[in-house]
Amino acid sequence: MHVLLLKEPREGGSGPDPYIKELASRGHRATLIPVLSFTFVSLNILSDKLFQPEQHGGLIFTSPRAVEAVRMCLEDDERREQWNNDIKDKWNAKSIYVVGKATAALVENLGLVPLGEDTGTADVLSRLILEREDTNILPLFFPCGSIKREVLPTALRENGVPLDTLMVYQTAQHPDLEKNLKNHFTEQGVPASIAFFSPSGVKFCLETVRRLSGEQLKQIKFAAIGPTTADAMTAEGLSVSCSADKPTAEHLATGIAKALQ
Repeated sequence: MHVLLLKEPREGGSGPDPYIKELASRGHRATLIPVLSFTFVSLNILSDKLFQPEQHGGLIFTSPRAVEAVRMCLEDDERREQWNNDIKDKWNAKSIYVVGKATAALVENLGLVPLGEDTGTADVLSRLILEREDTNILPLFFPCGSIKREVLPTALRENGVPLDTLMVYQTAQHPDLEKNLKNHFTEQGVPASIAFFSPSGVKFCLETVRRLSGEQLKQIKFAAIGPTTADAMTAEGLSVSCSADKPTAEHLATGIAKALQ
């Protein structure tokens, strides 16, 4: 059956997207339509902070995009050399917290050692941080996006763990989203399943999906990458057929395959 994935292509790496691959191995054909576009900001400030690790108690990454912003700060050969020779080891002497395997893999590419890749959500990660850190540490540095959820900052603030946040990218709707959705429905028909990967994906896509699906909307099995996205879908009146146990390609593909049986 045909599955529509409303997500960005995977960061870096060649070959097929892991979600398309996992669904294919279960006999389903998947198409990916990018929902979001990103603009990087404040990279000068980010660079300054990255090269002064002594001012922070550790790092927090909750999205691949934030790690991409760090990578952009290291594109200069001189900076990269300084990072590899000295700076990354100073960060590795502290805690580098991440949500999810995709973000963890990108953090490892920077030469950093991530903690928390199995946490899956900011909520679970914040609990891990609170178990490990106390209120006496230097602020944890949290480069983030313009529409980050407040779960993690709130949890740390309420428990007295200092946090230094910096917005390093802005999120907007992909300029071709509506056109791409229209073309897809025209050429492929209404998908058997549609998977959402973020609350902003729900916000930007749902009206168009409803319009293009018409009466067939009720037949679509809607899938969510995790509980936060599932909540956003439910709030919009969608029936969620499956929510991945963990935010991985394998777990989502398993859930969708089960829903489509």
